[in-house]
Amino acid sequence: MITVMKFGGTSVGSAEALKRVAKIIADKEDEKVVVVSAMSGITNFLVSVADSANPDVESVVTEFSNKHLMAASQLFEGETMAEFRAEFDSRIEGFRSALLADREDPFYKDAVVSQGERFSSLMLAFVLRDMGIKSVALTSEDVGIIALGTPGNGSADLLNTASGMTMRVKPLLSMGVVPIITGFYGVGPNKGPLTFGRGGSDYSAAVVANAIDADMLEIWTDVDGFMTADPRIVAGAKKIPEMNFGEAAELAYFGAKVLHPRTIEPVRLKHIPLKVKNSFRPEEPGTLIHHLRKSTAEMLRSVAAKTDLSIITISSAEIAYRPAMVARIIDKIAEINVIIYSISTTLSSVAFLVHNNDVKMTLRQLNGLSGGDIERIDVKNDVALICAVGDNLLDKCGVSGDVFGAVKEANANVEMISEGASDVSLNFVVPMSKVIDVVRTLHEKFIGGQ
Repeated sequence: MITVMKFGGTSVGSAEALKRVAKIIADKEDEKVVVVSAMSGITNFLVSVADSANPDVESVVTEFSNKHLMAASQLFEGETMAEFRAEFDSRIEGFRSALLADREDPFYKDAVVSQGERFSSLMLAFVLRDMGIKSVALTSEDVGIIALGTPGNGSADLLNTASGMTMRVKPLLSMGVVPIITGFYGVGPNKGPLTFGRGGSDYSAAVVANAIDADMLEIWTDVDGFMTADPRIVAGAKKIPEMNFGEAAELAYFGAKVLHPRTIEPVRLKHIPLKVKNSFRPEEPGTLIHHLRKSTAEMLRSVAAKTDLSIITISSAEIAYRPAMVARIIDKIAEINVIIYSISTTLSSVAFLVHNNDVKMTLRQLNGLSGGDIERIDVKNDVALICAVGDNLLDKCGVSGDVFGAVKEANANVEMISEGASDVSLNFVVPMSKVIDVVRTLHEKFIGGQ
């Protein structure tokens, strides 16, 4: 049995955490492949460096090195430390080269912000070796994770990635070696790093699982699994022991920060079960996600919220009969890579839900549309998207009425609705000022008492 184990930034964020992770890996009896994020805080640091107009390269390298060497000094000594430093120093030279590269290169930022995983993977491999476990640190370039797309927004080429990894990773497993692979990025069209977006290491792990036909993907993080609601909002939130792929994908996309939403598709394609577990509480069973979960009688299973959003409404005469115009509007927004979380249309208007931070940029794009097609653009700021997840919601009579009745009890107004696109979720928009009340009311009425 082959298990892919992914560990996030907090799970590899210190010497103590790395030791804990190494024990989890050692205790797993399966053949295993490990994918890691950068140490906590490192990617944010690298993003700030890449965005800086004129960073002091040597100061950046020193600060970056010290963070990792401080942890290494608590983990290694003697010959092990000497061997580690040799590989570490070689990778530091690669980091320095990335910083000194042409800043006008559209993939410059990808090359810089993807550096953290190269060092967390190296440290974890050496911790395992120190425990007597054969292990090797491999980059995405080494194993052949192929990426397509635009800078900062790559997607894996699953077919070509599978070809490369079959040759480069599977033989290591047969020799009893544990590969430790960098998450977050693949090799782009320019033969350099192309990142998968923030949180993309979860997706990387799913890509690896797909490529080697793993029997299980484990995402190790700092929570026990998916919850019935955010426990910071709902004190009585409970862990969900089992979910199907659709439920997990909806919750991840619409607010649950347990899992990157893109993680689901590569494993769903091959029916590879996924388990979310807590690296700080490995004894907890976590949440199992697969395609065979039994249906239940409960109306809702979880409620999530995505906050700090805005509704942009574009009005134009009979826009519903002008699909080419709607297509131009969507294309304009797509040019600046703004995520649209929901769309709603009427005869004379189309409304888009975007993040507050993307409103100004989106309005500038829309103002660039040629002709006098748009009569008016209105913006409603500071709204939140509620995602209510349950089994076969489209087949249950009265679900919408019951849910919106609860929203009324919370004294909230529904600003926008998305229903029918998924049979496992009902999504709607409420004012930010009411989001906590709505989530608590829905949880208490439909989940809390179960």
